[in-house]
Amino acid sequence: MGILDNILGGFSKSPADMPPRVCKACGMEIPYDEYLKNDCICPGCGVYLRMRAYERLSMIADEGSFTEIDKKLKTKDPIKFPDYAQKIDKAEKSSGLTEAVITGTAKIEGHSCGLFIMDSAFMMGSMGTVVGEKITRIFEKATAQGLPVIGFITSGGARMQEGIFSLMQMAKVSGAVQRHSEAGLLYIAVLTDPTTGGITASFAMLGDIIIAEPKALIGFAGQRVIEQTTGEKLPAGFQRAEFQLEHGFVDMIEERGRMRYTLGKLLSLHNTDAAAAAGKER
Repeated sequence: MGILDNILGGFSKSPADMPPRVCKACGMEIPYDEYLKNDCICPGCGVYLRMRAYERLSMIADEGSFTEIDKKLKTKDPIKFPDYAQKIDKAEKSSGLTEAVITGTAKIEGHSCGLFIMDSAFMMGSMGTVVGEKITRIFEKATAQGLPVIGFITSGGARMQEGIFSLMQMAKVSGAVQRHSEAGLLYIAVLTDPTTGGITASFAMLGDIIIAEPKALIGFAGQRVIEQTTGEKLPAGFQRAEFQLEHGFVDMIEERGRMRYTLGKLLSLHNTDAAAAAGKER
């Protein structure tokens, strides 16, 4: 099964044997193999359902090309937050992951890259010390190997159970992104639903190219909080990908079924430019 062996916690079943997914928008039960074939989009109402990290990996990476790194890094309890250890244990068991992001190297349409994919099934994709460390390490590895980085981002923001240690990850990851950029390397950020909080205030918006999935929620504070703070009613569609594209917050919106093709094209252009630059230096 390869990548699909890791889906939904690594159950060793075929997609046809997996339980159906239920669309939260229309309630339709979708057979799992049909769900995968339809790019994890509800065939009834067309809503983009939230993807698991390994589901997205199977859709994006060339077969057999992904090498995962830092899989065994596990979260501690740095400030002894009440019940945090139990929540981590529950998240691990329910998601089959050790943290809210997987990282590694892969090929997309034949082009090598560093890759990180966040997963909202693990504590809503919140950023703690291990999430920050894993993403920092993939940028450092990519910088050392001269690779572009592609990040699929989804998160509720910083993880409050780790206090200031979580907030420090914003600066740490941003520093790694900057060093990667100074090396002349490409970073493509793909924003999925939702991308919010401290993630948006840091590495989510540092991509050289920022792509969003249709109707993805992208913002810092929530709409209700902004309205209560400002006393103003916000426009329809505020913080959705289409609104953000119109206001210059993202560079493009791409459908899920075309994402691999688009990323492959962008990587191809980048590789051509890099090769040309290397030729001039010689």
